[in-house]
Amino acid sequence: MSSGRVLIIGGGPAGIEAARGLADLGVPVTIVESRDRLGGMPIAAHYATLTPSLEDAEQAMARMLAPLLGNPAVELRLGAAVSGFAGAAGDFELSVARNGSQESVRAGAIIVATGFQHFDPGRETQMYGYYEFDDVITLPESEKMLKEHSFVRPSDGRLPERVAFIQCVGSRDRQIGNEFCSKVCCGVASKQAIEIRQQLPEAKVFIFYIDMRMYGYWENRIYWPAQEQYKVNYIRGIVAEVLKKGDRLVIRGEDTTLGRPMEIAVDVVVLSVGMEPSQGTREMARLLGLRQNKYGYIETEGVPLATVLTSVEGVFAAGACTGPADLEDSVSMGGAAALKAAALVRKKALAAGATG
Repeated sequence: MSSGRVLIIGGGPAGIEAARGLADLGVPVTIVESRDRLGGMPIAAHYATLTPSLEDAEQAMARMLAPLLGNPAVELRLGAAVSGFAGAAGDFELSVARNGSQESVRAGAIIVATGFQHFDPGRETQMYGYYEFDDVITLPESEKMLKEHSFVRPSDGRLPERVAFIQCVGSRDRQIGNEFCSKVCCGVASKQAIEIRQQLPEAKVFIFYIDMRMYGYWENRIYWPAQEQYKVNYIRGIVAEVLKKGDRLVIRGEDTTLGRPMEIAVDVVVLSVGMEPSQGTREMARLLGLRQNKYGYIETEGVPLATVLTSVEGVFAAGACTGPADLEDSVSMGGAAALKAAALVRKKALAAGATG
């Protein structure tokens, strides 16, 4: 028997957009989200604002979620996880674990939108001192302080006079097997640099980079304003180590533009950590039998002309579970997955009716 319902695993931007599109088409949806709140990483990681618009993240996600709340076509399973899987396209049966109990959900199609996790800089080396120095933090930790309008030195709560970002931490690194670019880190660092200068006008901000990679309109929306309006210092170079000297941190490395050693004292170092597949992405790929690429992301079939199809008929994938993606990518893929899923369940229903 064919089911007209679509089950979405993950309630971040991609999953939310998929649910909105399906509900608009009259297709019933069940969203299974492991956290106790929808919104994905922008909410869970306490984003201050979105990149590149600098729109308040809470307000933006609330606006995105509004059409789903109270919508009779949308069922929510928060604090839940898919724990069992059987069947085929048009008639899947999934077990959903929630509050210590198991629930069976039938669906004609599945959309996986399980997102990403931030790279743990302690996994690479200790040359940046993340687990050694309190004032070495990551982009998500910086984002939370900016959201609270309290960007301070974690070690003593003082306002920093000098802040440095180090790019490509956990990305573009063959030694650890993450050769890929995480796509958003350059833009997020530039956005945060602007926000630091807005909140702390007297602070000096440096960004140490290999290459600054800006996509689409990000160049004019955040990169040039950061330099020209907010006087952020971009330094092309290789950071060899971060050391403690007195009550400050010292960044040592090479300025590759000038071809000479550099040593800069700062109060806070922000590591621009990249993306990796989330634990949920890896678990759902194994459970559903989806092909993964060598980095652990779900491999989509037919890229670049088919971006949401997976190796299992009836199972689609959207957003950063398929590889590094910004919010625009994720939302666009969520909409595409919704259309594909709606078409599949209707085709299966018509086929079942013709043979019934």
